[in-house]
Amino acid sequence: MSIGRDLARAAAWLRAADGLIVAAGAGMGIDSGLPDFRGPGGFWAVYPALGRARIHFEAIANPAAFARDPQLAWGFYGHRLDLYRRTVPHAGFGLLLEMAARMQHGVFALTSNVDGQFQKAGFPATRVCEIHGSIHHLQCAAGCCDATWPADAFVPEVDRDACRLTGELPHCSRCGALARPNILMFGDWDWVARRSEAQEQRLAAWLAAADRPICIEIGAGTAIPSVRRFAETCGGRLVRINPNEPEVPDPATGIGLALGGLAGIAALASALAG
Repeated sequence: MSIGRDLARAAAWLRAADGLIVAAGAGMGIDSGLPDFRGPGGFWAVYPALGRARIHFEAIANPAAFARDPQLAWGFYGHRLDLYRRTVPHAGFGLLLEMAARMQHGVFALTSNVDGQFQKAGFPATRVCEIHGSIHHLQCAAGCCDATWPADAFVPEVDRDACRLTGELPHCSRCGALARPNILMFGDWDWVARRSEAQEQRLAAWLAAADRPICIEIGAGTAIPSVRRFAETCGGRLVRINPNEPEVPDPATGIGLALGGLAGIAALASALAG
């Protein structure tokens, strides 16, 4: 089927839907200028100091890194926190909000991204589910409690060339131990999931209320397939936007668009307006 017919079919599905689910993976942020960490080459290009030390993403995005070398771990996460604070979400976020505005139940976003871009783009905080947590919240690295708190007061000072925090480390206000991002990392048994679990409960209630939901999945790959599995099983029709892996399980209920995130969203918005 041609992309034109696919887009016309997807537009008809959007017009018939009573709620929009946005399921987003790492590809959602590329059009906002966020780096792609896929493969050691891409990761080390952004963090050359880690490349020189042959430290892989899985080793630094790991709670053991905070115990081993907190300045290095917070050099990595502090740089990311500052980057995400400065990033302007691309226009696709607004187009998605416009698509959902006419639907009875509006929009709900589920994402594996920890960057907070949906909230920054205007999605209500109560309509976002961050399944891997958020870099904008902290927790105690020593596990003294199951509390999380906003990272707003922490302004990281980072030597980017060395990937090391040069300023003060953040600490738990309850016990004084090191604080870490409230993010699900590799090999992570101490992630405090309460905030994400509450988001998942709100999403489940929203899904139960919607009769004709449609899911637009953007930039979610198969390497860590959590977002793709959700999009395929959440109960609605599926429009998958992915330039490299657009295949859908059932062409009768799914459409795959081999496009980048912003290009795919813009094409859907144009078809819906036409």
